[in-house]
Amino acid sequence: MSTTSISEALEKTGNAIATDPAKAHVKAAPATARLLDGLRCEVTGPKGEIVITDMPPAVGGASSGAAPGWLLRGAIASCTATVIAMRAASLGVHLKTLEVTVESESDQRGMLGLDERVSAAFTAMRVRVKIGADNVPPDELRTLAQWGDAHSPVACTVRNSPVTAVEVEIV
Repeated sequence: MSTTSISEALEKTGNAIATDPAKAHVKAAPATARLLDGLRCEVTGPKGEIVITDMPPAVGGASSGAAPGWLLRGAIASCTATVIAMRAASLGVHLKTLEVTVESESDQRGMLGLDERVSAAFTAMRVRVKIGADNVPPDELRTLAQWGDAHSPVACTVRNSPVTAVEVEIV
């Protein structure tokens, strides 16, 4: 899709929401993970999306798919890149380079249950944005990248830690 098409779609959606703010509240499509074997899971979505996850051999997996933590990093990276590209299109900036890399660190004792005082959460995350556009000053590109990070729904969700309800169905 061209920058112009993206900009037009964003303007149309923005106008619809400005007219009726209730349209801004959406329920995201669910993702369902089903254990296949070992630690391998199939994650599916309502439109036929499929992702296979697995863990590395060090924790009993077979590395037959992406690790869930990698998918989270990938979700942050792709969501942030998408929002940067959307903002660039809205501003009429034609990006020639956009690459977002997300790294994390964690303490494996939390996931393995070796010390209940240690969280299983990532202990640190870094988002690196490589961005380039002709005739756009570096400060404007830096501001664009920072705006994208600040408006990325996935990155914001991770930073804001929303309340999560866990429902268990015994079958």
